[in-house]
Amino acid sequence: MSRLGNIGGRLYRGEVSFDFVGRQKMWYTISGVILVISVAALLIFHLNFSVDFKGGDIYKFTPPASVHLTQTQVASTAINAGANPSTTVQQVGGKSWSVQTAAFGHTGTQYHVLGALAKLAHLSNNQVSLQSVGPSWGGQISQKALEALIAFLIVIVLYLSVAFEWRMAVSALVALIHDIVITIGVYALVHFEVSPATVIGLLTILGYSLYDTVVVFDKVRENTAGLLATRRTRYSEAANLALNQTLVRSINTSLIALLPVVAILAVSAFLLGNGELKDLSLVLFVGMLSGTYSSICIATPVLADLKERQPEYRQLAKQIAQRATSAKRQAKVAVAKASASVGTGNGGSAAGVGDDDVDDDVLAEAEDQPGGTQDETAASVSAGRPVGGSTGGRAVPGSRQQPRRSTAAQRRPQGKKKRR
Repeated sequence: MSRLGNIGGRLYRGEVSFDFVGRQKMWYTISGVILVISVAALLIFHLNFSVDFKGGDIYKFTPPASVHLTQTQVASTAINAGANPSTTVQQVGGKSWSVQTAAFGHTGTQYHVLGALAKLAHLSNNQVSLQSVGPSWGGQISQKALEALIAFLIVIVLYLSVAFEWRMAVSALVALIHDIVITIGVYALVHFEVSPATVIGLLTILGYSLYDTVVVFDKVRENTAGLLATRRTRYSEAANLALNQTLVRSINTSLIALLPVVAILAVSAFLLGNGELKDLSLVLFVGMLSGTYSSICIATPVLADLKERQPEYRQLAKQIAQRATSAKRQAKVAVAKASASVGTGNGGSAAGVGDDDVDDDVLAEAEDQPGGTQDETAASVSAGRPVGGSTGGRAVPGSRQQPRRSTAAQRRPQGKKKRR
C-alpha cells in the first residue's frame, strides 16, 4: 500500500487526526482576511467586464510575418484614430491582435479606426474583421446570470434542508458565498477579464464545491446518528472524525479535477492566447481551490458551531466535560494512594511522601473513618503508619515495637518490691 493510502487508512480509523473543527477560529480568521481583501479589491478596482457585457467594437487582424508590432504601437494607433483611451489591446496566439474599444456614436469612427489599424499592419481593410456588440445584449447576459445564481442557491438550500437538515443547508450556503466572493475578489484584484465563459465557469465551480461539501456532510450524519444515545463524544469531535475520514478523498478529487484544468489554462494562455477557453479554465482553477478549502475548513466547522448551540448537544458537551474532570480526579487520587502505600512500605521517607504530597481527597476519605482526622492521617502517612489509626495487631515495618506489661508487677522496675 502506498504511503498516501496508508495515511488515508489511519485517518479513517481515527489513529491519526487533524483537528480542523477545533481550530475553527484560525480558519475563520484566514477566511475573514481573504474576504476583506476581496471586497476591498472589488470596491477599489472593480471588475473588468468584457465587451460582451459593456458593449463596444472588436477589431481582429493578423499582420504578415515581416511586420513586427508592439502593444504600444497598436494602442496608440487606435486611440489617435478616435478610439477611447480605455482601449484594450491583446495579442492572441503570438501572431494575431485583438483591439477592444468602447461603442462609437456613429459608424464613421469605426471605419476610421479600422483603416488606421489596417495601414499599421500593412493589410487591406477587408483583412481586418470588425464585430460590434450592443450594451443591451451585455445587460441581458448579466441579468440572466444573476437570476441563474439566485435560483441555484435557493434550490441548493431547499435540497439540503430536505435531504439533511437546515443547519447543513446554512453551512453549505456559507461555504458557497465564501467561494463566490473570493473568486470575484481575485478577478478584481488581478484585473482578469470577465466574459460569459467566466459566468459559466462560476456556476460550474459552485456545483463542484457543493459536491465535496455534501460528501463530508453525509459522513458527518453517519457518525453522529446515535450520538445522543451513546453519549460518548461531543458533536464537534464526531464531525472532525468524519472530516478526517473523507480528507484523502477530498484531496484526491480536487487534484484529479485540477490537473486537466491546469493543462487547459496553460495551453490557452501560452499557445492560443486570450479567449473564452482561458476565461473558463481560469475561473475553474480559482474556484476549485477555494471550494476545496471551504468544504474542509469552513462548511464543517460552521455546522459544528450551529449544532453545539442546540440544548441537547450543549448538555452532552457539559456531561462529557464533567466526566473527564471526574476521571482526572480519580486518577490523581489513585496516584496519591499508591504513593502513600509505597511510602508506608519503605518507612515513609523512603518514597518521598510527606504531608504536602497527600491529596486532599485521601485526607477527606480518611476523616470519615472511625477515630481518624486529617492531621492524624497526614502524620500517619509521614511516619509510615497506615491510615485509619489501627494496625490490626500487626507490626508496622520500619517501626519499633515495645513489649506490653499487663500487670502491676511487670510495670515496676526490677529489684524493688512493694512495701506492706
